[in-house]
Amino acid sequence: MRISELEGKKVAIWGYGREGRSALAALRWRLPSQPVTVFCSHDEAEPLRELQDPALRIETSVNAALLAEHEVVVKSPGISPYTSPAADAALEGVRFTGASGLWFAEPPAGRRVCITGTKGKSTTTALVAHLLRAAGKRTALAGNIGLPLLELLDVQPPPEFWAIELSSYQTGEARDVDVAVVLNLFPEHLDWHGSEARYYADKLALVTKAAPRIAVLNAADPRLVELDVPPTTRVLWFNHADGWHLRESLVYRGEQPVFDARHVPLPGRHNRLNLCAALATLEALGLDAVALAPAAASFRPLPHRLQSLGLRHGIESVNDSISTTPHASIAALDCYRGRRVAILVGGYDRGLDWGVFAERIAAEPVAAVITMGQNGPRVYEKLKPLALGDRFVLAEAGDMDEAVKLGLQVLGHDGVLLLSPGAPSFPRYRDYVERGRHFAQAAGFDPELISTIPGLGVA
Repeated sequence: MRISELEGKKVAIWGYGREGRSALAALRWRLPSQPVTVFCSHDEAEPLRELQDPALRIETSVNAALLAEHEVVVKSPGISPYTSPAADAALEGVRFTGASGLWFAEPPAGRRVCITGTKGKSTTTALVAHLLRAAGKRTALAGNIGLPLLELLDVQPPPEFWAIELSSYQTGEARDVDVAVVLNLFPEHLDWHGSEARYYADKLALVTKAAPRIAVLNAADPRLVELDVPPTTRVLWFNHADGWHLRESLVYRGEQPVFDARHVPLPGRHNRLNLCAALATLEALGLDAVALAPAAASFRPLPHRLQSLGLRHGIESVNDSISTTPHASIAALDCYRGRRVAILVGGYDRGLDWGVFAERIAAEPVAAVITMGQNGPRVYEKLKPLALGDRFVLAEAGDMDEAVKLGLQVLGHDGVLLLSPGAPSFPRYRDYVERGRHFAQAAGFDPELISTIPGLGVA
């Protein structure tokens, strides 16, 4: 639904975080006198009142009946459409969309590259933008990575390319996509989607529903190999011997060695595969990816993603607060094989199975595993039988400060203190950024210096 189609309708915005603020700003830019209801928290209500907008109605409580007073509700991504009150209001005929959906409904201005995956989507999106800019292309970097698309509505001059990260909450809203990239699939956000099967279906809507011109897919992911791709979509595989893939640290295009990925400031095999995906994406856009590959060496890593904060007393502190699945924690451990590691895990309990993490610890014990957060006790009990015989230190912490203290005590003056929680940050923290900043502070680093995402916007 285009913004112009909202004129004269009963419209609400549900949630007043950054996406909600961008939606209200876009409505006021295009439809300055359109009546709008905003459903928000008590804390968010006061700045809304200060706008003194006579066409604005503010509600600090929400239920299906209040939602049903509206024809269209622009909801924040974190609000699930599958649970009450959204599901109940939808039965009453309310149409739900998101801020991203409003942006995608506008006529395309520039070629749209949309990237998703359970792991690596932010880094890959930023890599694509970085390489496009290295090719001299005016490129927008936006989406779930930290800049709502609507904040770039009507930007002039329009970019030639859009590098857009989409979460599973947003993939169903994409349309007119030139290249869709799906990196990998693991169980995630099951509380929002309701089931593992629905999570995969919603994630893959970027291909099955958006029907992009080209889909760049990971040949090593069985779900992607078996995906029923629309007949109008051409598939370009990465992580495959015929395309962009890795051999040790070398990036290959088919049988041609192209680039030593050790020159890229991104640790771990998974990040080198992200580079392969980015290069395959450039190829899908018709650019000379082989010639552009060396430009990856000047890429600036994103914060909170295996971010080395530095050394203190012989200990390297690494902030991987973005990690929200056990698979992500395993990938983080893989980056530090051969070093003494104390890993801090735990957070919001979504009921994910930590068996795969336990198998990794059983096969390759670390110096210490410190559990914390809501699911900390459950993870602790899962690992407890493995810690017998002093194979590794297993400890429970009440909060981040205690977890950092315990990890440093185990490491002494040598090793890696790794925050890779494998779980969401709430309700203890507002988001993974706040969690990462707390970790930095507890480990003795300045939290003000670690959170800027380079390259957002148009350049």
